[in-house]
Amino acid sequence: MALTAMANRDNPSLGILMMLVTYFLFSLVDTSVKWLLYAGLGSFQLAFMRYASHFVISLSTIAWGGVSLSRFATPHLGLVLFRGFLLVSATALNFIVLRYLSLTVVSAIMFSAPIIVCLLSWPLLGERVGPWRWFAIILGFSGVLLVIRPLGESFHWAALLTCYNAVALALYSIITRRLSGLVAAETMQFYMGALGTFSLLPLAFLDWATPSSLFEWVLMCVLGVWAWAGHGLLTRAHGLAPANTLMPYTYSFMIFLTIESYIVFAEFPDRWTLIGASIVVTSGLIIWKRAKLKEETQ
Repeated sequence: MALTAMANRDNPSLGILMMLVTYFLFSLVDTSVKWLLYAGLGSFQLAFMRYASHFVISLSTIAWGGVSLSRFATPHLGLVLFRGFLLVSATALNFIVLRYLSLTVVSAIMFSAPIIVCLLSWPLLGERVGPWRWFAIILGFSGVLLVIRPLGESFHWAALLTCYNAVALALYSIITRRLSGLVAAETMQFYMGALGTFSLLPLAFLDWATPSSLFEWVLMCVLGVWAWAGHGLLTRAHGLAPANTLMPYTYSFMIFLTIESYIVFAEFPDRWTLIGASIVVTSGLIIWKRAKLKEETQ
């Protein structure tokens, strides 16, 4: 792990490029899932296939140097499994939500996760949250309310599931930070894939609809490949550049989804969604800037 730390900041340009490719791959997963849902496939079926492919690749990768129980062992198994549960549950609910909400609305709400991380960093990590970051937290949640519009006619109950997903992803991020350097990335990938595959298998059977074309079969099977590749690139990007350099580029996910939503589904966000999403992004960038200034003064 020391070598990884030494390699940090070696190639920030490549790290940024990897982040952009990562979030493009993640956007392909969501866009493909929405397309397959329109084609009549089930949400739990797609969530299962996303993790089944992921699991097969992770198992092959971790066993490449020889199958041994020690390669799967970790003293932090409980935390690793809880981390996996957070992402698996968020994925499954996200695939349900995508049946009802546009890609842009879902991504705008999900990107409140960094704001929730900041909010939880004090009680869970003991990090001090100053007045600027409190302002950003309040600003960010006001942006989420604009996107959801809980008292408006356009409100949909699925938005509440997306709020859970944002909280789950925030906790996932905090736990990942705690496990970094303690558990190998491929070990965490393996347990996440295994948990998602075996917990979603019964639900997938109940929810199964046979794809009607070869293209649908291929698209369904490639979901896990894109997700696995994205998580792998994300890990490697953080080995090439510090998190504070990479963080602003996570918002490329919103741009990719907005473009894909328009091209594939002829959907374009309304002005309130755009305003709310802009506020959420602004809030996240304020939190990022304050964290960067704090790091530079230490």
